[in-house]
Amino acid sequence: MTPVSDADGRTDVTAPPATTSSYGARLAELARHDPAGVAIVFVAQDGHEQPVSWAELDRRADQIGRELARRGVVRGDRVALRLGNTPELVLAVFAAWKLGAVPVPVRWDLPAWECERVLAVVDARVDLAEDDRGWLRATAADPADPLPDAVSPQTHGICSSGSTGTPKVIVIDKPAVWDGVGAPPFPSGWGAIDRPQTILVPAPLYHTNGFLSLPNLLTGDRLVILERFDAARVVDLVERHRVTTFTATPTMLQRIADVDGIDERDLSSLVWVMQGAAAIAPSLVHRWIGLIGAERLFMAYGMTEGLGLTALRGDEWLTHPGSVGRGYRGTEVRILDDDRREVAPGEVGEIFLRWPAGGLYHYLGGATRLAVTDDGFASAGDLGSVDHDGFLTIADRRADLIITGGANVFPAEVERALVDHPEVADVVVIGLADAEWGRRVHALVEPRDPAAPPAAAALIAYAKSRLAGYKAPKTIEIVDRIPRSEATKVNRQALIDERDGAHLTNH
Repeated sequence: MTPVSDADGRTDVTAPPATTSSYGARLAELARHDPAGVAIVFVAQDGHEQPVSWAELDRRADQIGRELARRGVVRGDRVALRLGNTPELVLAVFAAWKLGAVPVPVRWDLPAWECERVLAVVDARVDLAEDDRGWLRATAADPADPLPDAVSPQTHGICSSGSTGTPKVIVIDKPAVWDGVGAPPFPSGWGAIDRPQTILVPAPLYHTNGFLSLPNLLTGDRLVILERFDAARVVDLVERHRVTTFTATPTMLQRIADVDGIDERDLSSLVWVMQGAAAIAPSLVHRWIGLIGAERLFMAYGMTEGLGLTALRGDEWLTHPGSVGRGYRGTEVRILDDDRREVAPGEVGEIFLRWPAGGLYHYLGGATRLAVTDDGFASAGDLGSVDHDGFLTIADRRADLIITGGANVFPAEVERALVDHPEVADVVVIGLADAEWGRRVHALVEPRDPAAPPAAAALIAYAKSRLAGYKAPKTIEIVDRIPRSEATKVNRQALIDERDGAHLTNH
């Protein structure tokens, strides 16, 4: 493909020449240009790798699209996808786009009762699950005539339970139209990034971090998709496929950094690594700066609704530790109090963002849109502060705030303090009902050595050495494993509901 400059002259993108087309038509164009080139490498849980060429991706999308059409899918319909990080899921996504339908990936590991609630909100024309993989594969024998061109009115939907577990489906109100250039790589604001990239996808495709890798294919980037996250395999794949970038949560980054011999492994192909989706411990930032260098590590803050974005590079983090950056790509940031008045630098309030390209979403199922000021700043309910240079620091989500003895405690701050303990592998902090305190700070701890877990008193003392005394956990619970989803998220409210009123013996 021919390298050209984007409109701002910031980065190289891949040709053919700029034209506006549907996602399906763009895929067909790529298949004609480089039919045998590898578009995707799927890596199964056992390590088996399955490459898919541009021609195969295009042909299989047409074949599956025709079968979906026979099942009643038309332009604007939603297609629910509970297929895991598999070839069938990605092929079905592109098949939906070929038909002008809207793909909605759904967590495939939900219990039946919760899955039913989510699917009721999605209200899809067709729901594809594990049992459908057989007939999806069988369509490979069908005719491969191209489908009529169509544009999906919304690019996709993402399911989110938020902190309460209540199903919420976010539909992105942008048509699935290729603009001839595509979004520049995230770090292009700091300098040119060559294309195509080789992008490793360690996250589940039902999560925004995973799903948003798929449109990168339309720029000619290549994807390496893991069926399930495995830290040691991530390192192997970076070396073998010369991966140039991946996006990961702090939990994933911690597990990768803990891989035996990581300091001797070849990570030189990585041009940039993105951290997002949760607060990150300073020690982990320093660890990754040591692994790949400050100028190749990036951190960002945003949300699926696309209200705006903040970002910074590792060297900026070193001068603004704990920050998630300044407004990026035109995003403006305000911190407001409960009366919607702007607070002073350094004071904690609710984070509001305004972005010229933001707000293009709606919720399915009647959920209320996020709060918006009269002049267009919107908030997802997160709390934070900005410094005099405009760098944002996240305190926590308002819904997760623990009020104990009349004082506010942010779980993320306590988690960052405890996760650096050498005997702690993972931790989550919640507030439990307490007759004396109203809510007491309670920490669930996954030990590095299950046979020799740290003592509760030692953990509490460690927290007090790093935090104000009232913020330290009053009770500790040792667990075999923190119950995280494949996206490494935790449903705090479910953990609270399971424990409130229960007698905890290990404290």
